[in-house]
Amino acid sequence: MQQSIASVSLLVNDYDECIAFYTQQLSFEILADITLEQGKRWVSLAPKNTSGANIVLLLAQSPEQKQQVGNQAGGAVLLILQTDDFWRDYHAMQTKGVIFLESPRVEPYGTVVIFADLYGNKWDLIETSIA
Repeated sequence: MQQSIASVSLLVNDYDECIAFYTQQLSFEILADITLEQGKRWVSLAPKNTSGANIVLLLAQSPEQKQQVGNQAGGAVLLILQTDDFWRDYHAMQTKGVIFLESPRVEPYGTVVIFADLYGNKWDLIETSIA
């Protein structure tokens, strides 16, 4: 049996502001943007040149969903963006206005820093040292 995680859903308040953040500040690419019924869309994004999982944007509808936008992991890191060149991507993201919540640090597993997306969800940017 072969399985993989294809997509991770992310609750958002607005599709277009998220598309702008992910494409302009994180240099992701749009994989799909399909209009559905009742103002919903199927929007998926991923880092360029990747074959890994992608993010599917879900428009928060209910009061419960709207409360979770920006805090889907309860204050912990929600997603991990792995890179082959930490300092290249860190400096590029700084230049594009990404908000970092700490200084970069070296851990036994790699070089890492926490940043926030446009709603405040925490992400790790990491270059692993594990083969």
